[in-house]
Amino acid sequence: MCMAQYCIGTSGWSYPRGEGTWNGYFYPPGTKNELGFYSQFFGCVEINSSFYSPINPSWAESWVRKTPDDFIFTAKLWQKFTHPKMFEAATGEAAAISRDDVDLYLKGIEPIARAGKLGAILAQFPPSFENGALGRQILEAVLRTFRDYPMAVELRHKSWSDDPTTATLLSTYDVAWVQIDEPKFSFSIARDLPATSTKLAYFRFHGRNAADWWTGNNETRYRYLYPPEEIEELTERVKKSATTAKQTFALFNNHWKAYAPRNAGDLIRSLDLPFQGLPTMNLNED
Repeated sequence: MCMAQYCIGTSGWSYPRGEGTWNGYFYPPGTKNELGFYSQFFGCVEINSSFYSPINPSWAESWVRKTPDDFIFTAKLWQKFTHPKMFEAATGEAAAISRDDVDLYLKGIEPIARAGKLGAILAQFPPSFENGALGRQILEAVLRTFRDYPMAVELRHKSWSDDPTTATLLSTYDVAWVQIDEPKFSFSIARDLPATSTKLAYFRFHGRNAADWWTGNNETRYRYLYPPEEIEELTERVKKSATTAKQTFALFNNHWKAYAPRNAGDLIRSLDLPFQGLPTMNLNED
């Protein structure tokens, strides 16, 4: 669902393997065109694969063709820009940014932008990314580099929300400060963050599975289904942000066994927006 003001969907759409697969929970057995199926129910999605490597432009062109004209994508920024240690561990290469890297990333999302389907670039920084001289230098370099695109920035360390100049910096570039929902720890960023963009607001709902957050894997960490009372809470936060931005994105990242589309549907209904409902899914919550 993506109407004039609200864009609600999930972080990623393809989870074909592992314990947390969406197959049989959201996608019927044998589904070939997952994105096409997904776009029957939701009007936006966050691209996860662009975090691990720049998108092949032919893939982006295919995604554009598979979705309705008013469908919107947001795209994670390549980890080389935001998670240099992770990039180096994965590739064995130094995470030295060049203009070629910028051009390579932008070339991948260009078919989406050209089609008018790019809602935002999402720069997601890790919890270890702190507000210091180096951190601010990196953040401002990213903001400056991609300033011609709508952008949202996810910061997770409290040093950023403890410093009022962070909001000033983001506002200068008209960049959305991502509002996150996840388990809270001593270093966690503030729950409610100031509006920093007139163009867009951006929410990411990771779930509240504190027990598995550090000990679980990339699937079990997100094994959390928001109950109705928490959906009501999230609804109020989304409504509040929508009063200050032209478009509000709300993406669920609690992807275990298709919990994310279930909760995205719950939020759409809670906002009293039109929704045709989801396909019959396995409702096992284990």
